[in-house]
Amino acid sequence: MSNGPAGHVARSIVRPNSETGRYAPIRTFLRTADRVSVDSVYDPAAVVYDGFPPPSRDLVFVLAHGFTGDVDRPHVRRVVAALTDYGPVVSFSFRGHGHSGGRTTVGDREVLDLAAAVEWARGFGHTRVVTVGFSMGGSVVLRHAALHPGVDAVVSVSSPARWYYRGTAPMRRVHWLVTRPEGRLVGRYGFHTRIHHRDWDPVPLSPVEAVPRIAPTPLLIVHGDSDGYFPVDHPRMLAAAAGDGAELWLEPGMGHAEHAADEALLARIGDWAASRAG
Repeated sequence: MSNGPAGHVARSIVRPNSETGRYAPIRTFLRTADRVSVDSVYDPAAVVYDGFPPPSRDLVFVLAHGFTGDVDRPHVRRVVAALTDYGPVVSFSFRGHGHSGGRTTVGDREVLDLAAAVEWARGFGHTRVVTVGFSMGGSVVLRHAALHPGVDAVVSVSSPARWYYRGTAPMRRVHWLVTRPEGRLVGRYGFHTRIHHRDWDPVPLSPVEAVPRIAPTPLLIVHGDSDGYFPVDHPRMLAAAAGDGAELWLEPGMGHAEHAADEALLARIGDWAASRAG
């Protein structure tokens, strides 16, 4: 594995297997602006079969997972597999997750992880980049688009609108995990997630403060009306703050994040991205 900076892997090294004809993923460690190593994977577009439209050659997805996920989790790999029907996918483990270095700041400095992954994705020659984030990753793609303009479309799934929300039992458990020493031990050994012990200082730009800055970049906000973590006032608040710059999909019966996103929804997201990016 390489420890080089983002964007230094040439597209020409993505070669098909001589026996299967399939292109092999590339795995490397990227370096963020604050020198954290981020475990990252580039999955080429899926093999095209007769009767299916070819994936876009210029479009690439950059996938930002939820809290306690990582690039090897089955629910993350399932989303990657679905999106490769529409183009290549760069996925990565946020700091403090999986094999990445550092400790998670639960949505603050993770913007730098996403920025490194976007830079790497562009290094393969793709001209259109779509960021897709779930839960914590959903908040990160919103903040990244506001603070680092340049992506071609943004999809935020199951994102909070505001910080410090404790209105549901699952979020109260998340806050215990993040703020209590015994919770951070559970995070490390139970969820393989290393959590930073310091409070935010300063408090970062919130998702609802970020969305007005994203326009004119196309923005899709997706949320389940049965989300057990963040009720529907969160996506509605985000959509209201974005104004005409966003589409809101409230999905009947859907729960939270990657686990609740079925194949049909992922296909709709892929179709939306292919039509709206650039």
